[in-house]
Amino acid sequence: MAKLKRETHVAYSEAASLRLRAAWLYYNQGMTQKDVAERLGISRSTVIRMLDEAVKRAEVQIWISEGIDDCVELAVKLEKLYGLDEALVVPAPEKQDAASIAKAVGLALGQFLTEVVSDNTTIGVGWGRTMTASLAGFRPPRRENCKVVSLLGGIVAVHQTNPIDYTWRLASQLGAECYMFLAPLLVDSVATKRALIEQCGLKAIYDLAENLDLAIVSCGDIGPHSTSLSEGFISHATLRELVDAGCVCDTMFNFLDAEGRTIDHPINERVMSVDLDTLKKAKHIVLSSGGAHRAEAIRATIRRIGCNTLITDEAAARRLVEMAT
Repeated sequence: MAKLKRETHVAYSEAASLRLRAAWLYYNQGMTQKDVAERLGISRSTVIRMLDEAVKRAEVQIWISEGIDDCVELAVKLEKLYGLDEALVVPAPEKQDAASIAKAVGLALGQFLTEVVSDNTTIGVGWGRTMTASLAGFRPPRRENCKVVSLLGGIVAVHQTNPIDYTWRLASQLGAECYMFLAPLLVDSVATKRALIEQCGLKAIYDLAENLDLAIVSCGDIGPHSTSLSEGFISHATLRELVDAGCVCDTMFNFLDAEGRTIDHPINERVMSVDLDTLKKAKHIVLSSGGAHRAEAIRATIRRIGCNTLITDEAAARRLVEMAT
C-alpha cells in the first residue's frame, strides 16, 4: 500500500527532515535565519515559518539532540527489512524510562495523525501510554464524516491509561463520531463475552472494525515494567504464567509469542477486544511503540497483524534492525 497522503502532498520524511534540519542549524549550530536559508536553499520567510512550526509541534524539545540522518537511515532500513510502507524514527530521549519514551514516540504519532487523517475516515484505536501521549501532538483541523472506534473495553479504576478515554479525546479533537467499547477489559467467561457482544449493542463496534480505513495500535513487552502489570490489569501470577507459555508481547491485551501467535492462556479468551485477525483487515495500520526492550513485541505484532506505518524511537529501531539481520 502506498504511503498515506498528506494535505501538503509532500512526504512526511521530506517535509519533516527539512524542518528539523532548519531547527537544528538555527538552535544547535547558532546560525542566523539568513544563513540557514542559504544552507538549505530556501527563502528566509520559509525558514521563519519552519522554525515557528517546529516550536508549535514541540519538535525542538524532543527531536533536536543529535543526528537526524541516523534516524532517517534507520527508517529506510526498517522499511526494507519489515516490508513497511513507511517508518518514522525519533531520536531516543535522554532518559530511557517508560514515560519519556512514550512521550517522544507519542508526540511523533500525534504529528503524523494530524497530517494524515482526512474526511470520511473510520479510525480504530487501541490503547497504551504512547497512544495517550500522542494527544499532546495531535492538532488536526475539524474533519467531516469521521468515526473513531474503540477497539477494546475499558477499566473501572483508572491510573494513567484508559482505552475509552483516549477514544473520546481523539474523537473530540477531530469533531468525529465516537463509538465507545462500553464493556470491561476482562470478563469472567466466554459466555459473558458473547452475551455482551450479541445482546448489549457491542456488535456495532465489531461491524465497524471489519472496514477500518485506519487502525492505530501500540504494543507492550511482557516484563516487570509492562503497562498491563503496572496498571494492575494483570497480576504477577498471571504474568509468570504468560512468560512461561512463551509470551513476549501484549497487543491490545492480546498476548502473543515471538512469532505473533496467540498464547494458549484463558485470559486471551476473556478479553473484550476486536479480534486481531479482524484488525489486520484495516486499509492502513499504524503501529507506535518505542524502547529497545519492546523491539521483540513490535516484531511479533508486525508478524501477527502487519504494519504499514511504524513509529518508533532510535533504540527500538536499532534493535529491530539487529534482530532482522
